[in-house]
Amino acid sequence: MACREQPVITMSAMTEPRRRPGRPRDTSIDERALAAARELLVRRGFDATTIQAVAEHSGVHASAIYRRWPSRIELIEEATFPGLSPLSVRPTGDLGRDLGRFVRAYLAAFSTPAARAAAAGLLAHHQTSDRTGPPEVYVRMSARPLFQDILRAAPPGTVDPTVDPDDVFDMLLGAVLTRTLLFSATARARPVERTVEMILRLLRPL
Repeated sequence: MACREQPVITMSAMTEPRRRPGRPRDTSIDERALAAARELLVRRGFDATTIQAVAEHSGVHASAIYRRWPSRIELIEEATFPGLSPLSVRPTGDLGRDLGRFVRAYLAAFSTPAARAAAAGLLAHHQTSDRTGPPEVYVRMSARPLFQDILRAAPPGTVDPTVDPDDVFDMLLGAVLTRTLLFSATARARPVERTVEMILRLLRPL
């Protein structure tokens, strides 16, 4: 009597049970931790704004904070420099108007009390740290891509093609940092339009 061969069951033939969806992320934890970090920066300063201090001030467990931010540096960066909204500086093609909106939005981002309290410490950290942060951090702090979008949307002939946009942006960043971080040492009452005009002069064809 011939024996029937048993069918071979492969892994691909097996149906895996459906995984239950995980618990949705509690966004209130993010908001509480970020708000606590901003308050601590203003009240106690950069060095005192630690993960443990944020946990105690916000009521969020330290382990929950570490799951969202690997260190206090990433937490402080997101709390103080959330990034410019692309909608607020969307290019219209009017170079002067777009640069004015961009500079005002950039100044507003750096002028908050928490940003002023954190900027010097963050700059010192990145100058001495051997670790390279994720690209999105520097995009938030620099807003360089948004600046380049404005230049690309400008009418032909209004931007000198031989000018390096990165060089112009570096000068703009220096002007923004001077106005916001060194405001007490360089107390010059000058309108934003002066800064915009200087940037336009750098960009215009000779």
